[in-house]
Amino acid sequence: MSKQKSHIINKNSVNKNVTPPTGERYGFTELIEVMRALRDPEHGCPWDLEQNFSTIAPYTIEEAYEVADAIDRNDMDDLKEELGDLLLQPLFHAQMAKENGSFDIHDVINAIAHKMISRHPHVFDDRDAHTAADVNAIWDERKKAEKPSAEDESILDSVTKGLPALLRAQKLQKKAAKTGFEWPRTEQILDKLEEEIAEMRAALKQGDPLNQIEEIGDILFVLVNLARKYDINAEEALRQSNQKFERRFKGIEQDFKTKGKDMATATLEELEQSWSAQKEKERR
Repeated sequence: MSKQKSHIINKNSVNKNVTPPTGERYGFTELIEVMRALRDPEHGCPWDLEQNFSTIAPYTIEEAYEVADAIDRNDMDDLKEELGDLLLQPLFHAQMAKENGSFDIHDVINAIAHKMISRHPHVFDDRDAHTAADVNAIWDERKKAEKPSAEDESILDSVTKGLPALLRAQKLQKKAAKTGFEWPRTEQILDKLEEEIAEMRAALKQGDPLNQIEEIGDILFVLVNLARKYDINAEEALRQSNQKFERRFKGIEQDFKTKGKDMATATLEELEQSWSAQKEKERR
């Protein structure tokens, strides 16, 4: 399951017919067999055999982000490779589930096909949907019918706890908003932001680390709400800002190398001038 790429199938595998005939390409069936061979108790890969659902989960998340990164860079060759890495993840999980008798990859495919058909009656049946809002309403309606909630269950319980914090905050707020729990005007959100910033200033003066953490969290939560108000994905917005900072900072590093200067000994004014220069380059 490492990043090392190889087209060589384990020759000691129980099924030695994984390699396709000359000139043909591997298909989904062969990929399933590759994953099974990697987990073969006698002839499989030691690393793959040591893994379980918990140890593989971080790789699943990482591969999804690497797909997003390839898309951001508009690198189709890299996207093809990263999609392959991501495709391997459900196969890995399904193989482990098959080994303990829970389900296999065909059960996964069957379940998602049924779900997509059920939640798209405007495509596979005679239900009408003319806008994205119509589709979202149908989706929520079908999802609720498939998984009826207990009377004492919170509307927030369906929001996955393992999501990145910004993304989970946005989903929590979206769920709450469906009950009417939200500010109707943008100015109210901005007022709340100013209130939280004032509380942050007070926490800094008090020197209470725990309170400072809480207030920073409150500021971020309000900012996410502002993003949601304008249909902006907060997680994606911050990811883009990270990329922008990285790009400009690397430009500063190169700037100082070109000048033969050490950034560590530069004044704040010199660093700010270089930063401004990087911003100006992007505007050209």
